[in-house]
Amino acid sequence: MKLAEEYGDVFSLRWGSEKFVFISGHKMVKEALVTHLDNIADRPVVPLFQKNQRKFVITHLRHFGEGRKTLELSIQQESIFLCDAFKAEQGAFDPQFYLNNAVSNIISALVFGHRFEYHDENFRNILRLDAEAVLLSGSARTQLYNAFPRLFDYLPGPHQKMFANYKIIVKFLKEEMRKHIEDWDPSNPRDYIDSFLLEMEKRKSDPEAGFNIETLLVAMLDLFEAGTESSATTLRWGLLFMMKYPEIQKKVQAEIDEVIGQSRQASMADKPNMPYTEAVVHEIQRMGNIVPLGFPKMTCKDTVLGGFFIPKGTSVTTNLSSVLKDKNEWETPDMFNPGHFLNDQGQFLKKDAFLPFSAGRRACLGEQLARMELFLFFTSLLQCFTISPFPGDELCLEGQLGFTYAPKPYRMCVISR
Repeated sequence: MKLAEEYGDVFSLRWGSEKFVFISGHKMVKEALVTHLDNIADRPVVPLFQKNQRKFVITHLRHFGEGRKTLELSIQQESIFLCDAFKAEQGAFDPQFYLNNAVSNIISALVFGHRFEYHDENFRNILRLDAEAVLLSGSARTQLYNAFPRLFDYLPGPHQKMFANYKIIVKFLKEEMRKHIEDWDPSNPRDYIDSFLLEMEKRKSDPEAGFNIETLLVAMLDLFEAGTESSATTLRWGLLFMMKYPEIQKKVQAEIDEVIGQSRQASMADKPNMPYTEAVVHEIQRMGNIVPLGFPKMTCKDTVLGGFFIPKGTSVTTNLSSVLKDKNEWETPDMFNPGHFLNDQGQFLKKDAFLPFSAGRRACLGEQLARMELFLFFTSLLQCFTISPFPGDELCLEGQLGFTYAPKPYRMCVISR
């Protein structure tokens, strides 16, 4: 952000032997992701994170989950388990791993074919290791690994701890895969793993296609992590903002009471009738700003952007934070204000500069699922509870930057409504 103020909305810097172009501000980011969507559509090789099989992932998650109603029902059922877990707490508690577990169970059902109980110690440990790895991946020392991977392979530091965590997580994924292989029925794929095994069988004569055990593990890790971290972190920001701004929490609860009441669960059909709640969820995403720089992209052809020539094969990073807090687009960019998403009549207002999922061909493939999770989990929690900080605790709205921008750990109290 500071470099953009000094050098403008398009500037470049060297990262090791590579040149990176950074793009800031709503106008320029939109031009890069939408106007030039065919030009900036590749992914650079990022040693820390290898992403593969995007098309296969999209196709087969649609097959098992979208069934939009199937996904909605899964989130509604998980909301009951989550609320029960909150009710069982005596006094103040940190909601992080309950939220991680709940959100992870939605993607786990799609990928593994089953959910995990909140008291499953093995799975809780996997979630803890993953959360630690996500935090470590944002440290300066770990980021240097991307610039000099061969050198840092032999040096101690947080990147080694991150890799150690991922080894344990991969071992857990391998065990899930082993169970699937044992009772695999090619004629009846139950979930994503079964479908991938079927694709491996079909393409075993074509090793270049990339369907093998190694890419399955990478894809599973990617799905498991991406399907947990973003929505769970956004919900953590949401609960923190509701404690910080109790008057906004009360308005959300008033709308829930009016539209849904206490006798049934929230559904996606309720969302059009709940403009204030939807505005609050959007403002949580805007202020939470959990992926400030998005994920790196790469030009697949020579491109001119903002008057600058960017050659084919250049890594490009879009500063989503600068869009979500663009002074030209938001009335109070640095304040939590649901009014950003409401018109004068109190109806929900779409904003062009709302890009938490990025845009264009490389937008987040889980956007639809994330939107459902955020609305249904958030609404269910505020339907069931009034949320407040532990007396005497200071609420800190300054986050910590790992691979995502997340709240610092906090405690909260819940009172059943």
